[in-house]
Amino acid sequence: MYTSVNMRSANAYRTVGVETSVAGADPHQLVGLLYQALLQSCGAAKLSIQAGDIPGKGKAIVRAVRLIEEGLKAGLNDEKGGELALNLRSLYDYCIVVLTEANLRNDINKVEEVIRLIQPVAQAWTDIKAEVANLPQYSMRAGA
Repeated sequence: MYTSVNMRSANAYRTVGVETSVAGADPHQLVGLLYQALLQSCGAAKLSIQAGDIPGKGKAIVRAVRLIEEGLKAGLNDEKGGELALNLRSLYDYCIVVLTEANLRNDINKVEEVIRLIQPVAQAWTDIKAEVANLPQYSMRAGA
């Protein structure tokens, strides 16, 4: 479902200013970090809207959109991921539209909608960590 996510996600993660080291992260961890950063950005957007901080809201929403577009969507492999990857791509596209509307209208409900949509996906990703870690292509080797 996710392919060559190491480099693309790491670059997207660094590009949007996340202050966590991603150098040694495996693909599963990188996607988890992207979900975490996305939810944090949405939370920051909510707080900014509540505080009337328009520049802060804009910055947080732009960051969230970039995390989706340059990280989560860019890492999808429709061929290997099949229907699940296509469904995630549709979800991400929808979230981008909703976040754009939230930005234009200062609509906290739209930001909350994205949080409600992404939280279960992020939680499911976290929950499958043990399964993914046991797959041969994701196993960590000493010195790798």
